[in-house]
Amino acid sequence: MKVRTLEEAAQSNRRIVSPDKNWESTRLLLKDDAMGFSFHITTIYENADFQMHYKNHLESVYCISGEGEVETLADGKKYPIKPGTIYILDKHDKHILRAFKEMKMACVFNPPLNGKEVHNAEGAYELTSEEVSA
Repeated sequence: MKVRTLEEAAQSNRRIVSPDKNWESTRLLLKDDAMGFSFHITTIYENADFQMHYKNHLESVYCISGEGEVETLADGKKYPIKPGTIYILDKHDKHILRAFKEMKMACVFNPPLNGKEVHNAEGAYELTSEEVSA
């Protein structure tokens, strides 16, 4: 059994702040925990507006607090996000996330992240060389 708190994880190298300062993520569960997925508590800063495209990962996101919207680029649909909302990127959906009020989100990734990832120019997380060859 593993037990860790959000507070202690946020004080460690498990807390990542995006280079563009749109978000920060405390990664509570990572690939080396050997659960087959990763689990993060992510803060999307107020007025953040950025595009993502997780080509290599599936993601589910549950809103704990705040307010915003997610827009799918394939069809231009906008979905409001408020506490209690989950959105599921089950088709590697290219999307835009907007925070009208700072949002706290619980995020699950499959395959799991290693821990240091930040978005590349396409808004994706890269796979490691071992994940690409698997």
